Amino acid sequence: MTIDAHQHFWRISRGDYSWMDDSVAAIAVDHLPEDLAQTAADCDVTKTVVVQAAPTIAETKFLLELAETSNLIGAVVGWIDLEGDVAGQLADIAHPALRGIRPMLQDIEQTDWILRPDVIRGLRQIAEAGLRLDALVTPRHLDVIDRLAQEIPDLPIVIDHCAKPVFNGTDPGDDWREGMSRLASHPQLYCKLSGLANEFGSGWSARTLRSVFEHVIASFGAQRVMWGSDWPVLNLAGDYRGWYAAAQELARDLTDEERDYLFERTASAFYDITV
Repeated sequence: MTIDAHQHFWRISRGDYSWMDDSVAAIAVDHLPEDLAQTAADCDVTKTVVVQAAPTIAETKFLLELAETSNLIGAVVGWIDLEGDVAGQLADIAHPALRGIRPMLQDIEQTDWILRPDVIRGLRQIAEAGLRLDALVTPRHLDVIDRLAQEIPDLPIVIDHCAKPVFNGTDPGDDWREGMSRLASHPQLYCKLSGLANEFGSGWSARTLRSVFEHVIASFGAQRVMWGSDWPVLNLAGDYRGWYAAAQELARDLTDEERDYLFERTASAFYDITV
């Protein structure tokens, strides 16, 4: 049994996916629960965490509507304007499937935007509402998330895509390693084993990604690492079954219990998913 801790659904005609340009033309078509169902079943995936792909309340509501009709969706991570009326927005999107919020930090030019006083106030309200923060970050944000974790220790945070390491060959670099180790020192921080095929690019494999995997597992422990597909963005660099098989290969030396955490129990506990 597996939980996919990170994937997306979208309906192009909704019109708020501003990042979809010619570079991602291959995935700029509708991707809905019925398009993933068989592939997920083939990989023994019984639940997924569907994550926002547009910075709008409208898209969050769209995902929550999908959760009402799809048994595959175990949790939704949405979006709100953290500089706006956080309480009002949370009331507007209140739903049993909502588990977290994701600001698209990688697309915000100001690296320390999330430490602005008004954003911090918004994040405190997120924590008080019992929600989590998905951190869509790159290595430039590692120090910032370290400071955020100190500022709001009761806010559960998960680092998406291992913070998108920049590879030099198969080496993610010492700055990335040191930054991730600092983040792992905070017990409320978790990490998603996701998005790495896209970050490495052509020629990725379990072998080329092993250095990242081993550092993340050594730093966070399997109890704070969760596997995710990042489908359908994954399709730009590979395919669902191939990434699932590579992750299984990466995890081959873990204990049975550690593999259970990586592929199910961590995500289940973090996002409060009943399987």
